[in-house]
Amino acid sequence: MEPSPLLQQIEFIKEVDKLKYILRKTKLFNSDRAENDAEHSWHLALMALILVEHANAELDLLKVLKMLLIHDIVEIDAGDTFIYNTQKSHQNTVEERAAAHRIFGLLPLPQARELIAIWEEFEAGKTPEAQFARAMDRLEPLLQNTSNNGGTWNEFGVNYETVYAKKQVIQHGSATIWNYAEQLLNESVEKGILKK
Repeated sequence: MEPSPLLQQIEFIKEVDKLKYILRKTKLFNSDRAENDAEHSWHLALMALILVEHANAELDLLKVLKMLLIHDIVEIDAGDTFIYNTQKSHQNTVEERAAAHRIFGLLPLPQARELIAIWEEFEAGKTPEAQFARAMDRLEPLLQNTSNNGGTWNEFGVNYETVYAKKQVIQHGSATIWNYAEQLLNESVEKGILKK
């Protein structure tokens, strides 16, 4: 006998609690404690809510919030790949796609299909919603690293050119926020917390 939709949803809710145990390389603001994926997702959703007026285009904010709350759920299975990792591609979509189907597949089929489609849209980064969501995803670690005197940039020897290349995604979601981010990067070089 098939479990009821409620029981399927409860199983999903229990499963995604594991996101709280996935540690990221980036540290919390002004801290030496690593952020976990759940904290990261919550923070991005709140950032989008506050910063949406700076988006390049009119957005479906609810869709952006959904993207940000679910975008890293796949890391329960696939793990968090550090954005500056030179050994493994940050775009490990085969592993992540399998994880998306397994984890979202715990839900009733209509919800599973919706969340997989939203996750795929975020990954593709082509719609205004995905571009703004991805801008938030790149902005938060920038703010964290500047608050931590270079944080993971210094810890892992990441230079300005590499950081700049990864952060350029921000401009597709918000030219205004990109101007601010670019200024932060230049100030970080001037302060000596990001090496050219």
